[in-house]
Amino acid sequence: MFTSIDYEKFRTLRITHVATRFEELIADEANDELTPEQLFLTAIDDALEQRRANRIAALIRKAGFPIPTATIAELDYREGRGINPTRMRRYAAHNWSAEPVNLLINSPTGGGKTYLACAIGIAACQNQHDVAYTRMDELARKLVIARGDAIAHQRLLNELSDTDLLIIDDFLTVGIDPDAASDLFAILANREHRRPTVIASQSGPDYWVTALPDRVAADSIVNRLANNARTINLGDVDMRRQRAHQARQADTYWE
Repeated sequence: MFTSIDYEKFRTLRITHVATRFEELIADEANDELTPEQLFLTAIDDALEQRRANRIAALIRKAGFPIPTATIAELDYREGRGINPTRMRRYAAHNWSAEPVNLLINSPTGGGKTYLACAIGIAACQNQHDVAYTRMDELARKLVIARGDAIAHQRLLNELSDTDLLIIDDFLTVGIDPDAASDLFAILANREHRRPTVIASQSGPDYWVTALPDRVAADSIVNRLANNARTINLGDVDMRRQRAHQARQADTYWE
């Protein structure tokens, strides 16, 4: 068995997980017929998988998803929602860095846009992409606050410009001021042809042009978002109402 001195060496080499797993495998009588080489390679594979799982968990935490448990596997594919399992499996496996195509998710309020955006974003994290989630009103507020510090402001613009996948939810549900619109233009201009953006909104490009405060900037923003994009129209099914109804039917429901 390894000593404390051995583990200090392992920590120096950053292979503590390998050593711990190797020791566990040796101690398991079920592995008595395996060679030391086989046990060592198994320990290596297990440690690599643990490292991958830890990185994915960190990416999901960093992204800031409001529904961190959202998953493609739990999507509701009922008729009228505009999605199907084959298409969503493609999004789950998509290499966003290799194909920087934007995605627009549209539906009325309650249609499940946020859940779908989170599920796609979490799948991207599981493929080890760096993801940032924000609502449009939160983004505008962060940009306004950051403007008080030029260095912090530029750092925020750089982070949003360079993250592998940027998800902006509730896009233009409320208006934004000219400064925030200017920053949004800079972010999207920096991301164009480099990094994809997911937009979830109750409205579409025609409305966005009229809702943004500057018509020239609006044309440029909408052009960058919509002209290189796939679209998911979730239809009129109110998933929030459906979930509330299902909850009331459950045996554990009470009021």
